[in-house]
Amino acid sequence: MSTTAPVIAVSQLTKKFGDFTAVDHIDFTVHRGEIFGFLGPNGSGKTTTIRMLLGLLQPTTGTATVLGIDILKRPQDIARRVGYMSQHFSLYPDLTVDENLTFYGRTYGLHGRKLRQRKADTLDLIDLGSQRHQLTANLAGGWKQRLALGAAILHQPELLFLDEPTAGVDPVSRRQFWQLLYALAAEHTTIFVTTHYMDEAEQCHRLAFIHHGRLIADGAPADIKRERMPGQVVEIIADSPQRTLAALRQAGFAEVTLYGQRVHAADANLEQRLPEIRQILQAAGAGPRDIHLIPPSLEDVFIANVRSLRNPKE
Repeated sequence: MSTTAPVIAVSQLTKKFGDFTAVDHIDFTVHRGEIFGFLGPNGSGKTTTIRMLLGLLQPTTGTATVLGIDILKRPQDIARRVGYMSQHFSLYPDLTVDENLTFYGRTYGLHGRKLRQRKADTLDLIDLGSQRHQLTANLAGGWKQRLALGAAILHQPELLFLDEPTAGVDPVSRRQFWQLLYALAAEHTTIFVTTHYMDEAEQCHRLAFIHHGRLIADGAPADIKRERMPGQVVEIIADSPQRTLAALRQAGFAEVTLYGQRVHAADANLEQRLPEIRQILQAAGAGPRDIHLIPPSLEDVFIANVRSLRNPKE
């Protein structure tokens, strides 16, 4: 990992709203040029963390620096050097693509030739040049997300905060959006992105899991799966997934989860227990069509670690 100072350094950062703890003593670092994923379900504390890092929300306790700036002492100095894309589309629908970029460019102090050049470069990157005179309200969802990203990077920020940037966007548009993020990271832009999509988390250089305000794992996706996944994972394809689920839970398997028509079971020594699993399911009238070991997914890891928090003695 880089030996330079981290772009973001967080230590024991906490935010309480009355008796409710939204963010609970979290620690992590983000390094220059990486895509750092902040992964967790809705309400887990992701947006609250971003707001504190942007200097928009005062922490209850703890410290953090963003681009070397103390968020408690000089939060006003952060805004000029970062870009932010919120989870809710915030551009002006009654302005054209070009007019929105002009407005946001001027708020960042861009004018004249510099503004024209930055708009041209940005439109080229997000592939909206042919629609620059289109009303923003008439853009499809994926194109609106691209425009919001364009507005956030117009001033060439060193660090980009993206809060659930692809929520509600179709899979093809999501994939294209992530291609844009990799292009930005290749130009040394550091990206902090929150998501609850596990497939997006797989594309991050490093990530952290947050659940009910607490960090439960962090590191590169491959490292998290190797270090934080207890036991093995078996995938079962059955005609009756619900019956399969009930039978395995009744048999005492540590973690059983339904994925559509497939069931994942996690436990120790599953390779040796495959005949036992088949017998359990046949006895329950849930004879499987296929049983095989698979590499754990990030979703398997997340569920297993959340469960360990709920049942610490297991």
